Amino acid sequence: MLNLKTQDYLKIIFLISLFSIISAYFIEYVLGHQPCNLCLMERIPYGLSMILVILTAIFKKNEKFFLLLLILVFVFSSLISLYHLGIEQDFFQESSICGLKNAEEIISKEELLKQLSKKTISCRDVTFKIFGLSLTSINVIISFIITIFLLKIYNSYEKDKQ
Repeated sequence: MLNLKTQDYLKIIFLISLFSIISAYFIEYVLGHQPCNLCLMERIPYGLSMILVILTAIFKKNEKFFLLLLILVFVFSSLISLYHLGIEQDFFQESSICGLKNAEEIISKEELLKQLSKKTISCRDVTFKIFGLSLTSINVIISFIITIFLLKIYNSYEKDKQ
């Protein structure tokens, strides 16, 4: 591992998270590739990580606690991405979450009929690839690497502070 301070690693994680969110919105709104529900869920850890990195910078004496929260966020990210990858590769069947629409938007039977007439994006369908890898595959790799780095930072935290 590089000899960087914890804050430097957190800045890198912030930048990776920001780049991931911007890329996801660019692919969705500029390139026109619609995400499935799991793809949308996979964005949540990146948003949370940016908030946690900012909180870590503000509340420096709670840095170890925020590191632990970041580890949990990226473990969740790794798990949800692995599950999604399993659906893409036919290891798992699609769950009901893949077909759910936002229930808050459905307020009348006309709205319900509109929702039913729209094509739902399947979690199994890969609509966008980079270097032959689905975005879910890339997310698995990124989440796993960040989790490993965070675990190393957390384990060496006390040594670095002495």
